[in-house]
Amino acid sequence: MLVPLTLGDEAETLAKIGPGVLWLALALASLVTLERVFQADLQDGALDLWAQEETSISLIALTKTMAHWFISGAPLVLMSPVLGRLLGVPFEQMVPAMLAYGMGGLTFFLWGGVAAALAAGVARAGLLIALIAIPFFVPAIIFGTLSLSEGFDGSAILFLGASTLFALGVAPAAMGAALRLAAE
Repeated sequence: MLVPLTLGDEAETLAKIGPGVLWLALALASLVTLERVFQADLQDGALDLWAQEETSISLIALTKTMAHWFISGAPLVLMSPVLGRLLGVPFEQMVPAMLAYGMGGLTFFLWGGVAAALAAGVARAGLLIALIAIPFFVPAIIFGTLSLSEGFDGSAILFLGASTLFALGVAPAAMGAALRLAAE
């Protein structure tokens, strides 16, 4: 909400940069709480118990990441029409924007979960998690921002969906492998 204070309150300027600012806010908000997603499990021994169980550690990591998205990411998606309106994003772009923010936010949290799993054994790993996760955020940000300008008619929303499905397919296995390494 500080953006209009720094750039001015011209409606056309805010409408032009508003979607990008919302994407950046969603990406940064996903990074804020990732540091402690798996660290507490490693410190209290829960990760060691998961590694010994018959259940899939990838499924447990996916469940924790999805719960983290529901608690931290979904409220941001639900607030996006209000925040978008404050930034001057046209109302007709907000329905595709909510779908795009939902898919992009899920992608951010999945790749962030991989980074959090890789850095689970490192104390104060916030910067490390950001360095690992941000390169994986780039396709979602690019296709998400393009999908806002194209709406449902363009192919960017399909590429964003493909990016989300790819993250759903790869990230749980990567989280499981990283957590198994951290447990050893």
